[in-house]
Amino acid sequence: MDATDICRVCRSEGTQDKPLYHPCVCTGSIKFIHQECLLQWLKHSRKEYCELCKHRFAFTPIYSPDMPSRLPVQDIFAGLVTSVGTAIRYWFHYTLVAFAWLGVVPLTACRIYKCLFTGSVSSLLTLPLDMLSTQNLLADCLQGCFVVTCTLCAFISLVWLREQIVHGGAPQWLEQNQPPLAPGGNNAQAAAELDDEEDDDDGEEDEEEEDDEEGREEDAADANNGGQEDLNWNALEWDRAAEELTWEREHVFWVVSLNTLFILVFAFCPYHIGHFSVVGLGFEDYVKASHFDGLITTILGYILLAGALIVCHALASLVKFQRSRRLLGVCYIVVKVSLLVVMEIGLFPLICGWWLDICSLEMFDATLKDREQSFDMAPGTTMFLHWLVGMVYVFYFASFILLLREVLRPGVLWFLRNLNDPDFNPVQEMIHLPIYRHLRRFILSVVVFGSIVLLMLWLPIRIIKLFFPTFLPYNVMLYSDAPVSELSLELLLLQVVLPALLEQGHTRQWLKRLVHAWTFTAGYVLDLHSYLLGDHEDDDNQPNINPPGRHNNNRVPGLGEGLHAAHQAILQQGGPVGFQSYHRPINFPLKIILLVVFMCVTLLLASLICLTLPVCAGRWLMSFWMGSAMVHELYTAASGLYVCWLSIRAATVMLSWMPQGRSVILIKVHEWTLTIIKTIVVAVMLAGVIPLLLGLLFELVIVAPLRVPLDQTPLFYPWQDWALGVLHAKIIAAITLMGPQWWLKTVIEQVYANGIRNIDLHFIVRGLAAPVICVLLLSLCVPYTISKGITPLLGVQPEMQTLVERRIYPFLLMVVILLAILSFQIRQFKRLYEHIKNDKSVDPKSLKCKLTHGGKEGNLSQWSVGLCDVANIVSQ
Repeated sequence: MDATDICRVCRSEGTQDKPLYHPCVCTGSIKFIHQECLLQWLKHSRKEYCELCKHRFAFTPIYSPDMPSRLPVQDIFAGLVTSVGTAIRYWFHYTLVAFAWLGVVPLTACRIYKCLFTGSVSSLLTLPLDMLSTQNLLADCLQGCFVVTCTLCAFISLVWLREQIVHGGAPQWLEQNQPPLAPGGNNAQAAAELDDEEDDDDGEEDEEEEDDEEGREEDAADANNGGQEDLNWNALEWDRAAEELTWEREHVFWVVSLNTLFILVFAFCPYHIGHFSVVGLGFEDYVKASHFDGLITTILGYILLAGALIVCHALASLVKFQRSRRLLGVCYIVVKVSLLVVMEIGLFPLICGWWLDICSLEMFDATLKDREQSFDMAPGTTMFLHWLVGMVYVFYFASFILLLREVLRPGVLWFLRNLNDPDFNPVQEMIHLPIYRHLRRFILSVVVFGSIVLLMLWLPIRIIKLFFPTFLPYNVMLYSDAPVSELSLELLLLQVVLPALLEQGHTRQWLKRLVHAWTFTAGYVLDLHSYLLGDHEDDDNQPNINPPGRHNNNRVPGLGEGLHAAHQAILQQGGPVGFQSYHRPINFPLKIILLVVFMCVTLLLASLICLTLPVCAGRWLMSFWMGSAMVHELYTAASGLYVCWLSIRAATVMLSWMPQGRSVILIKVHEWTLTIIKTIVVAVMLAGVIPLLLGLLFELVIVAPLRVPLDQTPLFYPWQDWALGVLHAKIIAAITLMGPQWWLKTVIEQVYANGIRNIDLHFIVRGLAAPVICVLLLSLCVPYTISKGITPLLGVQPEMQTLVERRIYPFLLMVVILLAILSFQIRQFKRLYEHIKNDKSVDPKSLKCKLTHGGKEGNLSQWSVGLCDVANIVSQ
């Protein structure tokens, strides 16, 4: 150690009493540190590693040479009893918490819910006895969990809505003493302008106002019907109750009371308001025929409640009851936002799903009567499936709009909201915009989405049936008695094949290029290139000048100046790109109409190609394998889609190679041939052998013992086992990637990072395929060898032989699990032993630290010392 070495904390040199140590891998002037400085830094930073080099410190105790080699039995027994007592105490605590939250609370909520909606007074009288009843405990607990979840979600939604109102501002009509705002302005700007005007007009009277400030405050309090507390009163303080809702405290009574309150306010009252209205109007039979009479009645009750709140708010405004006016306004906002959320997220996708189904009936040789029968048999499942299909349709439509925004000139899609806009907040729009504007948007969206379904589904189906009568319908029937489960293969295609195609096939980039090519072609044909794609050269040369014949795209024809300014402000929220000027050709409206017609024709042709080409190719391929047998169209469409994708991919690659010459093409073909061969080998191992072994092992360990009795012989279908094994392998890989770092996760991440182009066959075989295949083969072969080779040598009876053969796989699985648990308990006992030994310190203050890299050892005065704050710190 040099004489110039100093501590990196206190900047002092080392002495004989306080030597310098180097506990990490840092070098240079920050290498050394005093023991006391290091202890203080570890205590205050609460870190176990160096803040500079990220080197983790290892903490190891040092014991005196006269310490016994083993702890006394009484010390071990006392520490074990203490640990067991602590574990029992925690187990009892968390058992009570689990029993309260998973038993008492759901059961109470369910039975209170049933009692309220029974509609009889006797149910209220027998409610205490119903609470103690043991009938249908499991079903009531499950239903109660759903009720509690709904009430908690409603409570959290109210708190979140309150935050939206507080931070985003309340609507103008809810503000107290708020002057009318100018069109296109905001509350903050108008208030600032009003303050400026008041300051300008009354500047001379500032001194007099300061003298009379107290008197004016009293007058303002009298004018506000109730004093200054009305101005400070906030009807939105709902989040304080959430602080008491913790999982560690058994606030069972509080939670049950909250559930009861929410059931009364948000379910019982709206339902009965709607029920009385339905009965009074005579629509009870029609509502019951919908199979969702409770939901429809409750929504109708909310609509009537919103109307009543509007009337009451108007009356409170007339009589100037400010507190009641604000409370009624907040309640109306809550009901309004709830109804709009149901309309946007529930009703709109459901309408889209049903319209998609109706327009595609001829494609599956179905009728409306078939859909009606399926709805009568399972109304909930049918509605959920149609809602799910509608949500998928809306999602992909929105994704396509986002892709269009990346291609088109900013401002072309001014009439569509930008979902990527960071300032776009649909909840704020629900709060501030009037209800008629939401209804107008909803109707317009239904018309647009419905028209696109007609254009891209119904009309192509009619054209296909007209020109190719034998092509439709698609075969989508499931055969449950088939040896190969088609449902498992559908899951395989939907979960593995199609995502891989979308991810590895660069589908989005191809679609973006196609859209750009179509826009480029249409722009030059119709002289709308500047309008669609912009004119970047002119924008760079003349950023602030609009030459003759050019227009700014933020000025929409037909809008007034105020609306024009509002439109510009809305569009500029999309990002810093701003607005690009464009050249407006002659007969601009006519060319826009021709552009829309051209777009509709393109969408129609694209839909025809997507509905026919993959299925035709898949049917042609399947005919070589299945002959004339009927095949599920999902398989034909998926195989045909892959063939089309491979063909397009090969064609684009060859076109990109052709300008480079014949020799380069031969080299590329040789390289890609090797890559394809490697990929096939890897696919056979990772997507063929491993899933087959995994599916077969799962069949032997789980499925066969549970489904097949001992007096029957199990039948195995390798194709189905492979399909299920692929799903199991995907799930295991996903769990592995989400778990801690170990060798399998490292290998999978490396293989995924290399990709197909940089595939390393030797690394994959040695690091991934070979170990996994060996483990699976051992798991399959060792039990088989024991049951077929060793058991017959023992001379057992045939019944015992059969029992061993059928139960050895789950038995060995249990043995492996028990050994893992035993190993875990042994490691825990070793940790407990070290903990007891370290806790037996007589004088922790006499402990000295041994630092890394040949540091000095302190003299320890006791035979058994433990860690105080930090014991010996050594390098890993």
